[in-house]
Amino acid sequence: MQSGLGKSNKWILEYEINDPTKNPLMGWESSNDTYSELKLKFSTKELAINYAKKKKIDFEIIEPKKRRIVKKSYADNFLK
Repeated sequence: MQSGLGKSNKWILEYEINDPTKNPLMGWESSNDTYSELKLKFSTKELAINYAKKKKIDFEIIEPKKRRIVKKSYADNFLK
C-alpha cells in the first residue's frame, strides 16, 4: 500500500489555542477561543506569509519533510 500525494501541496495557517481548559463534565479539552477551529489554506508559502503579515499575525514556518520514495516491485514480496 502506498500513500498518495493528492492535496499535499497546500500551505496551512493555523491559530494556536490561547487558553485551553478542561471541561469538568466530560474531561475534554475546550477553549473559548474560536480561532483555534480555523484553518486557512494557501496555494503558496508566499501567499500565506503575506496574509499573516497583512493581518499582523505572528507566524512560524514549518517546512514539509522531503519524502523518501523506495520503489519496489510486487514480486519482491515473494522473493525474500
